[in-house]
Amino acid sequence: MPLAGLSACAGPQSILDPAGPAARTIAALWWGMLAYGTLALVVVAALWWRGLHRRHAPPADTTRPAWASRWLLVGGVLWPTFSIVVLLAFGMPAGHGIQALPLPAGAPRITVDVHARRWTWLVHYAGRTTPLVNELRMPAGVPVDVRVHADDVIHSFWVPRLQGKVDAIPGRVNALRLQADTPGVHRGQCAEFCGTGHAHMVLNVIVMPPADFARWMKEPAP
Repeated sequence: MPLAGLSACAGPQSILDPAGPAARTIAALWWGMLAYGTLALVVVAALWWRGLHRRHAPPADTTRPAWASRWLLVGGVLWPTFSIVVLLAFGMPAGHGIQALPLPAGAPRITVDVHARRWTWLVHYAGRTTPLVNELRMPAGVPVDVRVHADDVIHSFWVPRLQGKVDAIPGRVNALRLQADTPGVHRGQCAEFCGTGHAHMVLNVIVMPPADFARWMKEPAP
């Protein structure tokens, strides 16, 4: 049964089956939070079980004992504070690391504009007059900065195996960086309900060898 459950961690839209550096950071943070949350659950459940089955006579003195204050301090203040500090200590660097921050001068990078509209993705490349429809092509191992636009309502751009989500909001341009380790095809999805065709608003991300991508960029657009 556990193995059957773990089989759901893979697949074209699983954040736990990363295919790029940003997705690996997100997956590592998720596993860490799961491990810490499981530990906290086990400790609390064990203390609850011990208290439930512990037999003791009612105290003659009704004042609250000192150990009760210590439990309140540890369980109600120190442990939650420690948990928040740990979460921030790991979560903030992870969030910073997956942002589309400036790259060193001369580093290879590609910028594309993705326009979301009900219920289609239009992908524009500099130098190509015709956009791709529901398809984004990128070279393996090269950062691709995606500028996300919305032409009608709020959408959400998400390629789970490569990066987290970013909202597409009318009147604003939001950005994220995609990078894939190896050639292949990944599935992207609108993750914000945008109307009756929302479930079919799918984007195929085709990762190509760099030489093949460079050749494709030079081909005349159909």
